[in-house]
Amino acid sequence: MMSHQKLNKELLDAPIKLENNQALLVPFEDIRNKELKQIIFNDDIWKYMGLYIRNEKDFKAYKKSTIKSKEDGISYPFIIIDKMKDAVAGCTRFGNIDWTSEKCEIGWTWYGTHFQGTGLNKACKYELLKYGFEAIGFRRIQFSADLENIRSQKAIEKLGAKKEGIFRNNYIDSNGKSKHDVYYSIIREDWEELKISYFKEFK
Repeated sequence: MMSHQKLNKELLDAPIKLENNQALLVPFEDIRNKELKQIIFNDDIWKYMGLYIRNEKDFKAYKKSTIKSKEDGISYPFIIIDKMKDAVAGCTRFGNIDWTSEKCEIGWTWYGTHFQGTGLNKACKYELLKYGFEAIGFRRIQFSADLENIRSQKAIEKLGAKKEGIFRNNYIDSNGKSKHDVYYSIIREDWEELKISYFKEFK
């Protein structure tokens, strides 16, 4: 079990680079965000994300809203780079940051179709969880997935996250439809055990 540690809020005020043999995560503002256009225009990616990005206008709006969420202090978004291919593979973020309760959500994650099912997601999530618990000092990190998105639920379960329940009518998508989400969490007390049992390939 981890001992109590000070919450290091100031870390999210500076550029963060997270890296292992497979994945490199850099701040969303990095110039490589222009490469997202090579993979982002695919409706299959956005089916469960609550919005669709289909043209240049949508892409600009997505970049603007992502950067604004960081400026407002509610998220820290990353570009994901597949080191094996030296290619931009998608995005993820620390979001719903709640300093009072010392928690956040890892999510808003998407990958180009060629990078799905390659192990890249697990490599990214390991770095985010390690940084979130060990550097920043969060007590709780949660995940959510659309109730119909079985692929994402299975990916979260591969991290050792505990399924907590279904939030009905949790949000309204861009088509005005109410959506249900499944919530999971990993807490600080879980982390050392999960590193050994679920992430031993990254040790």
